[in-house]
Amino acid sequence: MKIYFRILEYTGNARAQFLKFFFFSLASALFSATYLGLLQPLINLLFLQKISEDKPVEPSFSLSIGFFRDWFQYQFYHSLETKGPASTLLLVCSLIVLFVFLANTMRYLERLIASRVKVDVVKNLRISLFDSVTRLHIGYFSDQRKGDLISRFTNDVSEVENTVLNLFRAIREPVMLIVFITTLFVISVKLTFITMVILPITGAIIASIIKQLKVKATLSQEAMGRIVSILDETFSGMRVIKAFNARKFIADKLESEAAYHRKVNYSISRRNELASPLSEFLGITIVAAVLFYGGLSVISGTGDLTPASFFTFLTVYANMIQPAKNLSNGFTALQKGAISAGRIFEVIDTPPAIRSKPDAIVLDSFKDSIEFKDMTFAYDKEPVLRNVNLRIQKGKTIALVGPSGGGKSTLADMIPRFYDPSSGTVMLDGIPLPDYELESLRKQVGVVTQESILFNDTIFNNIAFGMPNVNEADVIHAAKVANAHEFIEQTELGYQTMIGERGSKLSGGQRQRISIARAVLKNPPILILDEATSALDSESEKLVQDALTKLMQNRTSVVIAHRLSTIQHADEIVVLQQGQVLERGTHLELLRQEGLYKKLIQIQKL
Repeated sequence: MKIYFRILEYTGNARAQFLKFFFFSLASALFSATYLGLLQPLINLLFLQKISEDKPVEPSFSLSIGFFRDWFQYQFYHSLETKGPASTLLLVCSLIVLFVFLANTMRYLERLIASRVKVDVVKNLRISLFDSVTRLHIGYFSDQRKGDLISRFTNDVSEVENTVLNLFRAIREPVMLIVFITTLFVISVKLTFITMVILPITGAIIASIIKQLKVKATLSQEAMGRIVSILDETFSGMRVIKAFNARKFIADKLESEAAYHRKVNYSISRRNELASPLSEFLGITIVAAVLFYGGLSVISGTGDLTPASFFTFLTVYANMIQPAKNLSNGFTALQKGAISAGRIFEVIDTPPAIRSKPDAIVLDSFKDSIEFKDMTFAYDKEPVLRNVNLRIQKGKTIALVGPSGGGKSTLADMIPRFYDPSSGTVMLDGIPLPDYELESLRKQVGVVTQESILFNDTIFNNIAFGMPNVNEADVIHAAKVANAHEFIEQTELGYQTMIGERGSKLSGGQRQRISIARAVLKNPPILILDEATSALDSESEKLVQDALTKLMQNRTSVVIAHRLSTIQHADEIVVLQQGQVLERGTHLELLRQEGLYKKLIQIQKL
C-alpha cells in the first residue's frame, strides 16, 4: 500500500480530494439506491392495484434507514388516499427522475475530481522524474539504456495514470457495494445472507488471479524498455545500418524482443481478462440461487418477500454486479501500476553521486589556479587515472595529449565535477571542488567537445542555450567571434532557422562553430576544448581553429587534442599514458626529451 500512497503524494492535496470524492461517491450511491427502492411502491401501484389494509402510521424521527423507509411508506399511502393513483404515479415517476439526475450529477462531480487528480499526478510525476534524472552524474547514463529511461517517462507513467483511476475506483465501488448491500438487508435479511456466503468465494478466486500478475507485469515493462532502446539506437544510427546492410540484423533483434513482449503481455491478458467473465459468471450463479430461494418464498407466501420486494431485490442486486466487476478489474490493473510506479521511484530515489554540500561555498569568480593533487579515479575497479599531480595557473593554456584511452577526457571532466576522484583531491583556488556549490562551479567552466551537442531548435536558441535574458546583439557578437555569423545570415531565416535533430541541417564545421559561439556567449573564465577540431576537414578546421584562438584569449584553457599541430603554442603540454603523467613541458622542451611526445609528432608528420 505504501507505493499507492506515495503516488497520491504527487497530487499535492490528496486528502482533501479524496474526502470530496468519497462524499460525492456516497451521495451518488445513496441516490441510486433510493431511486431503485422506489420501484417497490411503483410495482405495487401498477400491478397489484391494492393497498394494504394496515394503514401506516407516521413514524417518529430518527437517523436510521428504518425511519426513512417507514416515512416514505406513510407518504406514499397518504398520497394514494388524498390524491389518487394517477397523481401518486406521477409523483413516484418524478422522484425517480429526480434521484437519477442527482445520482448522475454526483457521479459526474466525482469523476471530475478523479480526472483532476490523475492529470496532476502525471504532470508532477514526470517533472519529478525529469528533475531526478537530470541531477544524476554523467556515469549513470553510461550504465543505463536510454530507451529504458524513456520507457519510464512514457509507458510507466501511463500505467501509473491508470492506477490513479483504479485507486479512486477502489474507493467508489466499495461505497456503492456497501450501500446496495445495506439496501438488500432492508428488503430481505435471509436472502441477503445467502448472497454474502458466496461473495467471499468470488473474492478469493479473483485475489489468486491478481497475485499471478505481479511478476509478469515487471517482465512486460522491462521488455518495453529494451524495445524503446532498440528503436532509439536504430533511428540514431540509420546511416550505419544502411551502410552495413544491417537492417535485417536490427529487424531480427527487434522481432525477438517484440515476440517476448507479446508472449508476456498475452500471459497477462489471459489472467486479466479471466477476472471479469469469472466474476460475472459467479455473480449470475448467485442471482440464480437468489431467484430460486426468493421465488420459492414468494410462491409459498411463507417468507418476508412480496412479489414487488423480490423484484426490487433482484434489481438492486443486478446493479451490484457492475461495481463488483469494476472492483475486481481495478485490483488486477493496480498490480501493473504498482510495478510501473516502482520502476519510476527507483530512478527518483537514486541519489546523485555528485551533489552540493548543504553549506557549500558559492563560487563568484576564478582567481588563481586549478590543482590536481595525488588524484586517482576509476569507473569500476581498474583506475583510469593514477596519482595525477598537476597545477593549471589562471590564464594559461594546458594541452593534454597522448594515446587514446590514456585518461585525457576523464581528467578534464574532473574540473566541472562530472566525476569525483576515487582518491586524492581536485582544488580550485586552494579549495576542494566538493566544497563549492555545484551550479556556481559549472558557471565558471565552458566546454566544447568533438561531437557538437545541438538541439532541434533555432540557431539563436542553440547559441543562447541555458542563458536567460540574452539579447540579439550579444548572440550576433558571439557568432562573429566564432566565425559563424556569415553562414548563419545565408540560411533561410537567419538566426531563427531551425537546425533539425542534433543540428542535422548543418555541416560538421557549422555545428562546431555554433557550439563555440555558445561558449563565447557564456564567457567562462575556464575553457575545456575536447578534440574540438579532430572531426573536421581542413577548411572547416581553419575556421574553427581561428574561432577557438579568439575564444581562448584571456582564459584558462585545457585543450585535448590528437592533432598535435594545433597545440604547439600551449603554455604547457602534458603527456598522459595509461592514466599517468608521462611527460610535461613546452613543445620545444618535450622535443628535446625525445620521449613519447616526439614519437607522436614524428608519426603525425609521416
